[in-house]
Amino acid sequence: MFYTIFAILVRILSNSYLNVFQKLLTGLGQKSSVVNFYTYLGLGVIALLIMSLNSVIFSPELLLNVFAMGALGALGNYFIIKALSIGELSTLAPINSYKPVVALLAGIIYLQETPSLNALYGIFLIIAGTYFIFGGKKREYNLKAVFYRLLALIFSGTEAVFIKKIILLSDITSAFIYWVFAGLLFAALFVLPAKSLKISSVKYQVSLVIMVALMQYSTNFVFARMNVSYALALFQLSTLYSVFLGASIFHERNFRRKILAALVMAAGAVCIILN
Repeated sequence: MFYTIFAILVRILSNSYLNVFQKLLTGLGQKSSVVNFYTYLGLGVIALLIMSLNSVIFSPELLLNVFAMGALGALGNYFIIKALSIGELSTLAPINSYKPVVALLAGIIYLQETPSLNALYGIFLIIAGTYFIFGGKKREYNLKAVFYRLLALIFSGTEAVFIKKIILLSDITSAFIYWVFAGLLFAALFVLPAKSLKISSVKYQVSLVIMVALMQYSTNFVFARMNVSYALALFQLSTLYSVFLGASIFHERNFRRKILAALVMAAGAVCIILN
């Protein structure tokens, strides 16, 4: 239990800081697709080092899941970076609370599941939190950034299902290695149209790679020991820390309103998970 709690804390902190480095790099003019590509390329080096020490479990059943995971992961990461390049970290981070809503809607559409009163109350809280995070009637956000963040949410939320499946078919380390190389393949495809592959800051890029590696491995560790839905609910705590980082590092405004909104949305996500 101690190791699971520790992994959750590592995941929360690393996820918040990787968003900071993504925003710093794009703020220096580095294209989102280039940041995405070099992130996976750096992760590829780490994965090769791990492979030299551990054997990778393989089965034919893994292939389709790995392909889907790679495409969804690379797309999710690309759109998160794209959103952060034009939007505020403290505004975009709480949108992650919509992940349980996406899962709930998928259940209604594909499984004909009827949401309980708890779930409806959770949706209400998330919508209420969204109203406050975006400034109420006065528009204080970048609509395109929000759209990109929602796309990233859909892709990464769906990706979690495939990550869990791959962990069940192999193990934590193998799933991490598959995630890295599958993501690198699609990230390389996305970067082809880029005219320049120049890195704006090697220090920030290396820091980003380390944070993503910690985030993904700790995510796998938690997924292996906990229901994905419960884990996603606990991961919402990173939104609170991201709001703090946005205010302290990027001097983003309306800190109190945003932290209150993040708390309300996190509570809504927990209500849906308790459905």
